[in-house]
Amino acid sequence: MKSFKQMIEDRRSYYAINKTSPISDQEIKEIIEHAVKYVPSAFNSQSARVVLLLGENHDKLWEITRETLRKIVPADAFESTEKKMDAFKNGYGTVLFFEDQSVIKGLQEQFALYKDNFPVWSLQSSGMLQYTIWITLEAAGLGASLQHYNPLIDDEVKKAWNLPDEWKLLAQMPFGTPVMEPGEKDFLPVEDRFKVFK
Repeated sequence: MKSFKQMIEDRRSYYAINKTSPISDQEIKEIIEHAVKYVPSAFNSQSARVVLLLGENHDKLWEITRETLRKIVPADAFESTEKKMDAFKNGYGTVLFFEDQSVIKGLQEQFALYKDNFPVWSLQSSGMLQYTIWITLEAAGLGASLQHYNPLIDDEVKKAWNLPDEWKLLAQMPFGTPVMEPGEKDFLPVEDRFKVFK
């Protein structure tokens, strides 16, 4: 098993993926369940909601996204959009990340002093959850990327999988076995981004 430090270093955005997985569906499910259970949230709100789409359901999501974008992207510019949709659909599955707004509103009512903070804290917790699932899937041999076609596809997604209105879609993570390595990544000098005072 890789060290946590190595998992952080290895995480990249993989766009060239295919419809295979080096691990079982049950193992994918366990990775996501573990993250959902243990990633922290403000006031232990546990407001994260996650949907795993595999097989035809994964394909359906990217068809919904394709047809939604077809209505708003000019026809002469749609080819590059279509290629993106094909690349995501070529994956093995997709993780959908939501935050339950009813939980957030309940906390706002209960703790009015922090009312403006709860939506921010909710996003921070979701970011931690997304990252945890991303690096754990990658450590298991899968490649993933993080996409944001919300709010354009929100209504169709909720309708297709009969999800509660209170669930706000924040991100989509298509994943599959990588078929091509990503290019080199450039880094700004760490000393420009991190200061120590002692």
